[in-house]
Amino acid sequence: MSDERETGRREVLKSGLALGGLAATAGMPFWSKLALAQGEELVPFSDMPADYAVPPVKAGGIHFLDTRTIDSLYTNNDDFYIVQHYNQPEISADDYRLRITGLVDRPLEFTLAELKSMDKVEIDAGFECGGNRQDFYHGLIGNAKWGGVRVRDLLASAGVQDAGIEVVFYAADKGTENIRATDVEQAFARSMHIDDAMRSEVMIAYEMNGVPLPLYHGAPVRLIVPGWYGVANVKWLEHIHLQDRRFMGRFMARDYVTLSRVDVGGVERWDERSVTKIQLKSSIVRITRRDGAHRVTGFVLNDGTPLKSIEISIDGGPWRAAQVDPDSSKYSWKLFYLDWNDATPGEHTLVSRVTDINGQVQATADEMPEKPSRWENYAQFPRTVTIA
Repeated sequence: MSDERETGRREVLKSGLALGGLAATAGMPFWSKLALAQGEELVPFSDMPADYAVPPVKAGGIHFLDTRTIDSLYTNNDDFYIVQHYNQPEISADDYRLRITGLVDRPLEFTLAELKSMDKVEIDAGFECGGNRQDFYHGLIGNAKWGGVRVRDLLASAGVQDAGIEVVFYAADKGTENIRATDVEQAFARSMHIDDAMRSEVMIAYEMNGVPLPLYHGAPVRLIVPGWYGVANVKWLEHIHLQDRRFMGRFMARDYVTLSRVDVGGVERWDERSVTKIQLKSSIVRITRRDGAHRVTGFVLNDGTPLKSIEISIDGGPWRAAQVDPDSSKYSWKLFYLDWNDATPGEHTLVSRVTDINGQVQATADEMPEKPSRWENYAQFPRTVTIA
């Protein structure tokens, strides 16, 4: 087990997720309780079309996970969600080069073989698209074990200068943008402050679930920023640049920008900010039935802050403590379930909420800030089901 995985798991345990009502049943592996057992069947959600199906994986298309099928800590590489913004470049492993330029003492260039020869780190990290939302039933999501090298080790080799405070990550995929009536070619790119880039868990990944990174997930390498939305995890990464001012590319300054009405020093203002850290979120994704008993299953994602509780309310009743996978780590998704043993025939509404150790509680839709932009959809998500 890698240092990151074990450290993250200890933080989850300390947070109380493996205590009391949240503990998985002693002596029984969590996944034996999560995977569908013999004779267990899905109970259809009444808020979901009967013919609901996810689109196939194809070049240039969007793919999302049917969250009702989650049955493992790790998402199969073929099921992990896909969103792309420009083309999907195919880069030969032999021809690949990663450049580091800008405000560094030594501009560097690495081959894929050179990256693989460095100290390898692994981390479990789950994330969702910044635009994940109810009409996808929150299927723009996935969790994987990533393998690669730390960004901070590469930056240390290059020698970051004091003025280098912004780290820009450029991808190989490109497209044409029209900016003030001028067509220009731009590469997909995201940036972050040097302090964020130097976090020990931020990595350049060349493996996904133990195999070379697949094409649609950014082969040969991609950026992984645990605890941040998927847009920050730049695919087809080819260039890291250090500069002394904020990067203002499309996907930092014009797109993936959350517009919301917030209180700023006692004054209500419209605030714009780049989509970065994952907001505290849970969602119920499956209800099953076996021998007359029912089970409710869901997931939690956040920025890595340890959690205090995961709870489910049925028909507006008291909050019931859910049980969670004890193998969950700091940045993985946290899959949970509740045995619903008192289900009665008829229509029911169920909702989950998660609370972190700082006392932050997942917001209801009414508590969400006024937010006309479609990014960061983390409100409590009520589900409806008819019990026969």
